[in-house]
Amino acid sequence: MDMNLSKYFAFVTTVEYGSFTKAAEVLNYSQSAVSRMINDVETEWNTTVLERGKTGVKLTSDGLTLLPYAKSLCAEYRRLQLQVDELSGLKTGLIRIGTFSSVASHWLPNIIKAFQKDYPNIDYELLLGDYTEIETWILEGRVDCGFLRLPASPALETFFLETDRLLAVLPENHRLAGSEAVPLSELCKEPFMLLEKGAKAEVSEIFEKSGLTPNVHFTTWDDYAIMSMIESGLGLAILPELILKRVPYRIVAKELDVPAYRSIGLAVRDKKSASIAVKKFMEYLSYR
Repeated sequence: MDMNLSKYFAFVTTVEYGSFTKAAEVLNYSQSAVSRMINDVETEWNTTVLERGKTGVKLTSDGLTLLPYAKSLCAEYRRLQLQVDELSGLKTGLIRIGTFSSVASHWLPNIIKAFQKDYPNIDYELLLGDYTEIETWILEGRVDCGFLRLPASPALETFFLETDRLLAVLPENHRLAGSEAVPLSELCKEPFMLLEKGAKAEVSEIFEKSGLTPNVHFTTWDDYAIMSMIESGLGLAILPELILKRVPYRIVAKELDVPAYRSIGLAVRDKKSASIAVKKFMEYLSYR
């Protein structure tokens, strides 16, 4: 990257991650180098763009005004670089992917391994979050594409990948472990571990549609934390089938007595303006 542009990327990335340390890790610079580049930006613009504090950094009013222009400059540079990559026959490239943990654990390793056979010089940056965060990252250009629960924001272009069942998860020795299908009402009689974060509340929707309310004792977006607690007998849960593959916990997954599933898809902000690497990745996924 041109060193004259590096300071602008340092500014934008520091704002995105809220600290010099995290920005340095992402940009593969030292923390002192990132701090020096921010100082260069402030000297060039003759103003202070960031307030430094013990808890991180935050934008000044001038920084808030100038940030969109810095973001636009960085985005244009990325587009320029992508066009150069296209002209060189996709010899290099970067795909930034927003994803949630079950896809990151059970889909992406095999997907990327197979994709690399045809495109061995592509690099990947994975950002883990919930559905709402991933939508925001795509819209803001922080990632090129993202795995989401469908339907997603109408501002995004999406395509369907797979239907993933949602199953009742119980300890191995639970009284319902031998049931063919677990009644949803039974899950309301014991402590419930809720896998949710953000506005896309797929598990809560299942109960709402049946007019039921679970006895929620714990809420998190960490699938593995919930499975560990279920194994310890602390409660029950509803989890996606995808995350329940090859788990090391002594738990049992059963179908529910009501239809329960999520539709998983891939989303981009604008397929036409996506890089050739992202377009190839999307094409590969559509035929996987």
